[in-house]
Amino acid sequence: MSRWINLERVALLTLDESVHGCKILTQICRGFGIRTIRACTSVEEARNALTTAPFDLMIADPGASGDGVELIRWLRRQEQHPNRFIPIILVSGHSTPSSVRRARDSGANFFVAKPLTPATLLDRILWVSRDRRPYVEVGKYLGPDRRFKVEEPPTGLGRRNNDSTIDQEDTESAA
Repeated sequence: MSRWINLERVALLTLDESVHGCKILTQICRGFGIRTIRACTSVEEARNALTTAPFDLMIADPGASGDGVELIRWLRRQEQHPNRFIPIILVSGHSTPSSVRRARDSGANFFVAKPLTPATLLDRILWVSRDRRPYVEVGKYLGPDRRFKVEEPPTGLGRRNNDSTIDQEDTESAA
């Protein structure tokens, strides 16, 4: 049985400094059924859009200069801002470990490396829509809690491929 997700009511802000990249991103999202899309090709345009309308999601390329990351930091620090806690997915062709860390540390919810496929982007949109992590403020960081709950393996399965099975007592004492 397949499950349908209706994204028609999602208000999306896209940011890509490349006009061509912005058009591609917009077309992909329209293909998902998103009808309200504000496409921006500069950080300043995106900042103005964020201050004038509510959005449900932002998908942004941080740009070669990284100004998109600064936009996220700015947004997350705006007290009483209606868009402060919207999910933000960064998409970039610059996916070095340092750029991914910088994006994560800015408060972005997810980072997707370009070239991306529509299936990958849709998967990440659905993931952030189901994500229930609280937003936390710790030092200079304000964004989704980066800690994930790690659950124990099901009863009867080993902890590692070469481990023996877990005793019922071990499972109960670990809980």
